[in-house]
Amino acid sequence: MRLAPQPSAQPLRLIVLLLLTTGVIASPVLSSGCPDRCVCDDQLVVQCAGQHLTTFPVNLPLATRQLIISNNRIVELPPLALNYLSDLVYLDCSNNSLTEISESTFGNLRKLAYLDLSFNTLTRIEDRTFGPLASLVMLRMTDNPGLSEIHPDAFAENAALQVLDVSRNNLTALNITSLIALPALRSVGLSGNPWSCECDNEDLCLWVHLEGFKFQAFSGDEAQVTAVERDSIQTIK
Repeated sequence: MRLAPQPSAQPLRLIVLLLLTTGVIASPVLSSGCPDRCVCDDQLVVQCAGQHLTTFPVNLPLATRQLIISNNRIVELPPLALNYLSDLVYLDCSNNSLTEISESTFGNLRKLAYLDLSFNTLTRIEDRTFGPLASLVMLRMTDNPGLSEIHPDAFAENAALQVLDVSRNNLTALNITSLIALPALRSVGLSGNPWSCECDNEDLCLWVHLEGFKFQAFSGDEAQVTAVERDSIQTIK
């Protein structure tokens, strides 16, 4: 008795790949639905704050414009899932348990205008971490008790950056070479860090003295940033 030949798995794999790339089959982590324990509205805002999440939400709408995952216990921002959200302009990751971010984390978020990484457990910001974020206007990265080092070129490619807040971390020194070159930068928050009085900070001290108007006291009050957030999002839309 002659058995019929078994079909090769290769054509099946090619068909599945084709369906994925053309959008016929939804991504396993993103869809047109809404994540469990989150609220999605018709303004493309996904609200997942305070839901005791320990992992990044799945089944996010691909067209999401604002994602709020604050006040959870999320430990990682998975680049694969996050970078599907290419239309994202607002991302609030504050008050989680994030320990590390890198250039790949934000690799495809070229429209992102607002990013909040405050109240996490970051310890170091690497070279080009924010490099892909060409539209970034406001970056809040306060209250990370272990954050003691920011690479000199961390912000080198963020020409649109207007507001940077690194208050209440554990910074003792900050190389300002790339910050001085940012043409749009108008406000910097530095308070609450254990700054060293060594020579390494001479340039920083001189910069603060010469352009003191940029160095405002950030209280963390959301009302202070509302106008900037709104303007940033309207500009990108």
